[in-house]
Amino acid sequence: MANGPSLSTVTRSLSLLDVLHANQFEGKSFNPEILEETEENFYRGAPPEWLNFHISEQAELDGTGSPFIKRDGYIKLENQIHKLRKHPGISTVKLFHQPGCGGTTLAMKVLWDFRKTLRSAVLTGSTSDITKVAEEVVHLFTAGSQGDQKTVLLLVNGVQVLEDLQVSIMRMIANQKIVTGMPVVVLLSCIREDADLKSDDVFLQEVLSDSEKNHFNDKKAELNKQYGDKCQRFHGFNIMQSNFSEAYIQEACSVFKTIKETGIQEKTQLAAFLSLLNAYVPDSYLLESQCLDVFKHANYSHRDISLEDISLEDMLDDFSHLIITIQQGGSEKRVRMAHPLIAQCCTELMAEAGVTRSDTAKNLLICLCRDEVPRSLAAFVNYMLTKRRPKEKECSASDSFSRLILHIQTKEDASQCVSLLGMATNMFDQNQIFPQALARFHYIVLRDYDQAEMWAKEAKQRDPKNSVVADTLGQVHKNRLKNLRRPAQPGHILALALKAIQAFEDEERLAKDEVGTNVKRNVHDSRFFNSRGMFGFLQVCNLVYDLLVSQNPTWRGVLTKKVSLGSALPSLGDRSLLRFNDLIYRLRDAVEKKCAFLDGYLTYSKPDIKEDDPKYISRQTSACYRKYVGDSTSSHLKEKGADLIQKLKLKQAGTTTGVLSCLDRECTESDLKEITTLWEEICLHKDPDTAMVNNIFAHIMLRNMGAPESDCKHLTAFKQEMYLTDKPEAHMLALLLHWPTGNEDACILDLSAMIKRTQDLYKQAYAKHFRSRYLRPLFFLGKGQELNRIVHRTVLEELARQGDWETMQDWSDEKIFQDPWIKERLLKVQGEIREYRLFATVDGKEIEVVANLQNSLWRKRKVSFYLGFTIKGPVAFAIQTETADTKELLSEMDSSKQCGLLKFGACGDEMDARDLTKLKPEVNRVDEVQTYRRLPK
Repeated sequence: MANGPSLSTVTRSLSLLDVLHANQFEGKSFNPEILEETEENFYRGAPPEWLNFHISEQAELDGTGSPFIKRDGYIKLENQIHKLRKHPGISTVKLFHQPGCGGTTLAMKVLWDFRKTLRSAVLTGSTSDITKVAEEVVHLFTAGSQGDQKTVLLLVNGVQVLEDLQVSIMRMIANQKIVTGMPVVVLLSCIREDADLKSDDVFLQEVLSDSEKNHFNDKKAELNKQYGDKCQRFHGFNIMQSNFSEAYIQEACSVFKTIKETGIQEKTQLAAFLSLLNAYVPDSYLLESQCLDVFKHANYSHRDISLEDISLEDMLDDFSHLIITIQQGGSEKRVRMAHPLIAQCCTELMAEAGVTRSDTAKNLLICLCRDEVPRSLAAFVNYMLTKRRPKEKECSASDSFSRLILHIQTKEDASQCVSLLGMATNMFDQNQIFPQALARFHYIVLRDYDQAEMWAKEAKQRDPKNSVVADTLGQVHKNRLKNLRRPAQPGHILALALKAIQAFEDEERLAKDEVGTNVKRNVHDSRFFNSRGMFGFLQVCNLVYDLLVSQNPTWRGVLTKKVSLGSALPSLGDRSLLRFNDLIYRLRDAVEKKCAFLDGYLTYSKPDIKEDDPKYISRQTSACYRKYVGDSTSSHLKEKGADLIQKLKLKQAGTTTGVLSCLDRECTESDLKEITTLWEEICLHKDPDTAMVNNIFAHIMLRNMGAPESDCKHLTAFKQEMYLTDKPEAHMLALLLHWPTGNEDACILDLSAMIKRTQDLYKQAYAKHFRSRYLRPLFFLGKGQELNRIVHRTVLEELARQGDWETMQDWSDEKIFQDPWIKERLLKVQGEIREYRLFATVDGKEIEVVANLQNSLWRKRKVSFYLGFTIKGPVAFAIQTETADTKELLSEMDSSKQCGLLKFGACGDEMDARDLTKLKPEVNRVDEVQTYRRLPK
């Protein structure tokens, strides 16, 4: 392979990565004053520079200093990276840390120590173009000749871009057909928040271990000898050395306790601004020019001194020791507090002195946001006022607003929140997020729905094509309806419902429009399909049904279209309700349509490979369906077979998706037998193609419950002709039935063509809505004949639970396939990996299939795997090297645990069964698994 550009040439061309060279600073001399200033800034609280590690390393070599302190998580991170270096792919190591605990320092120290064996780099540029980031990473990996390839160790702050970046790098490597036997990149994700940690994650907290305390104490003695009294200003170091002592922090911030006597001066005001920002916005700062703006109106004339003649540190006077100034490259100096805990303490002391958080925030807006606002400050203000914590599975009030707004609400009062958000709304008159937050505060906290509606409309006016912004107006009307004082007049209920429904339908229309338009603008805009409009519609319909039917049972018949509104008016007693006739007439059919969509949305896909959708979505969707569709017999169902369809709707199995979700809903065996019989009868009356598919699926579900085998009368007819229908579900079923297992006659169909057709039909029917979502495996190919060999996903999950294994929501590590019961139940398929593609060997032919974990496709090899089927077609799970010995397999499985990737996640080889028997008691009768669904729940 010809040599490419040299590493130095490549690194100079990279605009988004800060590359750390193997020989960084070697042979370079520095002015001693620069070295001393760099060290002092670091110990005072400035983020580390590469030069800090070089200085420490040289001092250790010279015998003039002790080693750079590494917190306890260092060894674990180092070991993980060493393990991942043995296997090709894209891997992720996660470091969670609380602000000010040294997380970024630890991550950079890891990069520094790996700089000679890996290509260490930090992602510093914008992530708006993730393809560009991936391009630079691959360019750095391949710099020089093929022999010069070296794994990139990339530090990435946060988790937002991880999945997209992994996918983009994988595609780029595959498209360029780059051959490698090593990992292309190990992503070191530095995350400034608490999380649900896995055993492989590292988490730094505001507490030191005994060994860490000893290291810090030794270093303090060393610094005292070197710097003397200057050490009193080393707050960044001292806070950690004192084990994050509150007493130390209080003493360091004691100057703020004199505010009542001295009043609010410019220096106090600036310190308050910096404290508020640094207490609520990670990595925030003010530019030096912004700080000087605070002093513009200060009177220095009596001293004959102008702003140009005095430093910022002198202006800050007795506050200066709490504040640090940082300059990176040629950019303007950045000013911030020395430590987040100091910022929090100062903010609290200011509040105790009568300078509240809301006052400080308003003064910051007035003083620094009147004219053109730098992009950085605008982003910080936006974060401070509107950034919410990640939502929990079930929403809570604490998830609804930013930390600052919540603190103002609890420590001051709600009116100050409104005043502050209102000021931001007026000052940033193009920003839609501030009026959106203001609307949410009005309807959630104050329940002032008129004001909430006004601000929601203002937000929508500022960004009229944004479906997420439009959702706020629907939520305002929905919550007004939800909190109506009982009893409410039916006319009032329907009037509010109409406004809410119109808002949610508008949101749904905007969401559908975003599918086409945003793809051209920015890939991130179109990453998710906003389904909240549909769900909001159903929530409103639930409320309408409950509110009206509780007042008068006649409404049940009206809302389900059993009787017309006009004929029910004598019983309802209010002729003015006729004005809602159009709304009422279309509710039932709209509910049925939206429930069908969400049923498929939840059955076929989930948010990502690791997480399921919140349970309340399916729970409330099912409740709405039962009220409007399932528990009624509509008068307009007059065609032949309609009564059978309605009986199926009672079982929520009136569609293919409904049948496929039966086991997720935990249908009973008797329910499924009735569903099977009903679809068989419908084959004789209406839409025999769809009915035949649904009948076969119902038989499959029944057998997966462990029920006695029943005769599937339409199986032969389907296998002969039904795979030609234009529905992805039918093609998926055809693939399941026709895929050769070695015990049957050779397949006479073109499986490659069928897979391609299934994928095309999926794109037509679902791709625009499922875009970023992980497609759930619905079935797996098992041992046995015809329908008996088709294993539903829930059977595997139940088997895993029965064996005391954790619930398998997360398919990114494929642990579920290590279970001996499951391995005994499923069929192994043989194949080969080459050029980042997987081919199954079927009847001597090669059929390309998708891998669940793309990270399994790096190395050319013979493999075996289990075959699952999503609505898009066959997918390979638990890819295992056929020629590998046990030691290699165990090593690769160990690597897969470290990878932690999302949709294109961990490595894929499974453990040897002999080792699994040590972890779990031997299973004597595999057929016992058939009875699990008959056991009491």
